[in-house]
Amino acid sequence: MGPAPILLSMLQFIPNLRRPGIRSILMAAGCAALVACGGLNSASSRVAGIVTPYKMDIVQGNFVSKEQAAALQPGMSRPQVRDLLGSPLLVSMFHADRWDYVFTFKRQGFEPQARQVTVFFKGDVLERFEAGELPTEAEFVASLDSGRKSGKVPVLEASEENLAKFAPAAKAPEPKALPPLRESYPPLEPATR
Repeated sequence: MGPAPILLSMLQFIPNLRRPGIRSILMAAGCAALVACGGLNSASSRVAGIVTPYKMDIVQGNFVSKEQAAALQPGMSRPQVRDLLGSPLLVSMFHADRWDYVFTFKRQGFEPQARQVTVFFKGDVLERFEAGELPTEAEFVASLDSGRKSGKVPVLEASEENLAKFAPAAKAPEPKALPPLRESYPPLEPATR
């Protein structure tokens, strides 16, 4: 049963609304309300398409720079590699001679970045490593700041005039000298007999 028959069945119980003119006006108002609901839905969809919520930048994993990868040399021990690259993100019990350093960076409106460096050991000695294209540290820092609006940087130095505003108006009186300390103090433990 649609909305129109329900509206008509409700109208027959209201005594003053039995006249045909009032019924037609109420029917037209009900249909207009139903049409407005459909129009409201499309309008709200358009507004929702314009307004987007804020999404945080998501940085996960270990960032390995080009400089760090260049410092890796075959023959390095596991602790030396850990000191250089940090703790690996993935260490598998089934692949004890392989460490994976995975890095992802997601920012709203930009293509997600993903990098991986895999380090292979033979025993406890670095044998080789595999890495894709890695950015330098300066390039990585520049990519973090891209797309952000930077405002005017305030002046961080105070002029002599500004410093004079905070200078004390009158010199505070010198504090009174404390009495001299005692030369000897009573013992901390009771005397033994």
